[in-house]
Amino acid sequence: MLRSFLLCLAAACTAAPAVRAQTTPGAAAASCPAILSQSFPRLQDEKPQSLCQYAGKVLLVVNTASYCGFTPQYKGLEALYSRYRDRGLVVLGFPSNDFSQERGSNQDIAEFCENTFGVQFPMFAKSSVRGADANPLFRELAARTGRQPLWNFHKYLVARDGTVVAQYSSMTTPDDKAFVGQIERLLATR
Repeated sequence: MLRSFLLCLAAACTAAPAVRAQTTPGAAAASCPAILSQSFPRLQDEKPQSLCQYAGKVLLVVNTASYCGFTPQYKGLEALYSRYRDRGLVVLGFPSNDFSQERGSNQDIAEFCENTFGVQFPMFAKSSVRGADANPLFRELAARTGRQPLWNFHKYLVARDGTVVAQYSSMTTPDDKAFVGQIERLLATR
């Protein structure tokens, strides 16, 4: 009986590495910051996209609208994305009708962004970004900064490790010197 127990114990010990190997994918998931452990439908085709694909990147998360006085900021956001994406910046756009300036369908919004401003940065399906109906990402961004979007083109900066670093009002343009400086400092940090 003792021999059976020892054989069973030995078998369990040799099986342990296999159990660890099965949990290794969980370790990879652990490298995705909690704030990014969610999915949203892509604007163009509404296919779910995991935000974990942006883990390790500096993120600029922006709520957008097509019919707003700040809509020309799309051009500056695209310029930032083009200039810094090879260094690790990703701009994430979230259209919203919370301020009654984004009434079109997802397809309408996608066509507008591409045809009017040449937007290539990732955009997600229209959703709410403030209040009780806010999508989970914007609820978390507001909780971590103490500020929900006050208007369209409110901006949140997220460091490579998932730390929410700052929020900026719509009045901060994508070419604002202090704003760009903050992005460059985050990109320099590994």
